[in-house]
Amino acid sequence: MIQTIPLAKLVPSKRNVRRRSDAAADAQLRADIEARGLLQNLIVTANKKPRGTFAVEAGGRRHAALKALADDGKLAADFAVPCLVLDDLGSAVAEASLAENFQKLALNPADECLAFQHFIEQGSDVDGVARRFGVTVRFVEGRLRLASLAPVVFQALADGEITLDVAKAYASTPDRERQAHVFDQMSRGYGGAHPDSIRRMMTQATVSAADPRARLVGEDAYLAAGGRIDRDLFADDTSTRWLDIAILERLANETMDEAAATLAAETGYAWIRSTLDRYVDWQQTEGLERVELKPAALTESEQEQVAALEAQAADKIALLEDEASSDQDRAEAETELETIEKAVEAITDKPPVLDEALRPQIGAFLVLGPDGTPRLHQTLYIERTPQEENGPDDGDGDDEASEPAPRTVGLSQRLTDELAIQRRDILAVHVAADPDFALDLAIFLMVDRKPGHGVERYGSSLNARPPQEPVIGFKIPEAPATLARVEAGQALDSSWTTLDTAEARFDAFRALGPDERAAWLGHAVAGSLEASVAGTGTGGCRFHDHLGHLLGIDVAAWWRPTAANFFDKVTKPVMFDVLTEIDGPALAARYGNAKKADLAATCEKICAGDFIGEVSTKQAARAWLPAAMRFAPEPARQADGDPATLPDEADASATELDHARDVIDRDAA
Repeated sequence: MIQTIPLAKLVPSKRNVRRRSDAAADAQLRADIEARGLLQNLIVTANKKPRGTFAVEAGGRRHAALKALADDGKLAADFAVPCLVLDDLGSAVAEASLAENFQKLALNPADECLAFQHFIEQGSDVDGVARRFGVTVRFVEGRLRLASLAPVVFQALADGEITLDVAKAYASTPDRERQAHVFDQMSRGYGGAHPDSIRRMMTQATVSAADPRARLVGEDAYLAAGGRIDRDLFADDTSTRWLDIAILERLANETMDEAAATLAAETGYAWIRSTLDRYVDWQQTEGLERVELKPAALTESEQEQVAALEAQAADKIALLEDEASSDQDRAEAETELETIEKAVEAITDKPPVLDEALRPQIGAFLVLGPDGTPRLHQTLYIERTPQEENGPDDGDGDDEASEPAPRTVGLSQRLTDELAIQRRDILAVHVAADPDFALDLAIFLMVDRKPGHGVERYGSSLNARPPQEPVIGFKIPEAPATLARVEAGQALDSSWTTLDTAEARFDAFRALGPDERAAWLGHAVAGSLEASVAGTGTGGCRFHDHLGHLLGIDVAAWWRPTAANFFDKVTKPVMFDVLTEIDGPALAARYGNAKKADLAATCEKICAGDFIGEVSTKQAARAWLPAAMRFAPEPARQADGDPATLPDEADASATELDHARDVIDRDAA
């Protein structure tokens, strides 16, 4: 029966099943009891010793909260506590304690959001709500942010379709339209969305406070110029987003220009040009010639120091390569090796020797370091005379040239590598989409490659590791092939990957259906493809051309040249060559006086078929590709090596392969 018992006569029970608690949750409970009183009775049993006292079998946290409030003078020591008194039946009491704790249902986060929002609408402030429920102001602000989510996202949280962490990722920015858009995009995928992926999609149109440009400008100057800041309430201060990129860019450029002018006066250089990039882009060096300067020679003492440090580094490297080394020894060796490398760099990193007579003629670039500090790039340049320039004028188009003179101009290495990555992605999509083809390719790669160095922990040298990209960090998120690769990866059945041991993961993987296993094979083989360009020249891979021919890939259906991914990165002569290839010199001559930016936009439209012209010209424009993106046609073969001339032999090979597969399938069954 329920009866009231003075707080002083209640003592904790040794049989209460709860052994651990949470300090923050206990503080919330104390605040709640202080604001609204005790809403639920305790469950107690009468003690034999000392007589007149009762053991709290269930409700220990509430009991502790009441005692804490009494100790603080907020409750009387004889406060009447409603209790359900049970007979002491041993295991039955412990069962009641377990049931009371085990059957609790946590409040849905969406319900918490609506509850906090209700109190705010009734006139309470954030601080008052936080004190009333014993939570932090940041917690209340976070729940209020979630309450303002786009309706479709909030409903998904209420229905349990997304987790609280995923909802927080959507709330990292307050733009409800973008929240709904990203939610729709993620809902089209096959796998569950990771909070980090959602947060990147939500914030890709903003700049982090940790961005070098933001560090350079400073928050105060940015806000004074009218910039807006959005702070993620669910992360630390480094995740703050700056919304007005145009303002940030203007302030950053102004700051860099001022620093460049100051350095030019200090160094005596003819000019110093600033850039917000960490490196000098090849386009910025057009019309410039690199000045080759000899590095300062090391003294005998410095040479001896470097030799001693290199000997120490060799010892550390040997320790790292020794399989008998412990993890602690390896960690210490890595730390010491980094210290040695910095010491060597401090000695050898000397400025080049500059002829003072040359100083007034040369210039340099001021780049922006990752920490937001302007840094003078060590490479020096001298401007070429107009007679040394090649190709039509790249200026404002005011020259009275009657007709352009298109010529073949080589692509930069950076652009060639970027095209190689995109061409590889197109090939990878087709390999992943054809499991039978991927199986044949995988078998070939596994048996034909030379054995690798080193021993894997799984006892096999077989692997399908992704190769090193020629351009680190290059991404084209909107590219169809890139999106297709991401979607294909999300569609994989990855349930087996969460298990702890290799044995368990292998058994779970074998339990997948044949289609699921085949999809993983296609994914693995596709991920091993290297970036290459057409042909057998630098970066070329004739075997990739052969694969593209076998798969019948139409590159133009997956990739079209735009200003962003191609034309902005080439010179005007290259663009004139493109127009000439599409419809002859007349088309190129039509845009002879166009500015470079306008010409790039025009070429993009033409290659998309967005212009008035003959049907054949439009077809040629929609099919045009730079040579680096094409899959070269199959070379002519000798008659005795042409598969078309040996149908019986080809049929026999196919029959043997089918027979081998049947044997494998029968053995597996």
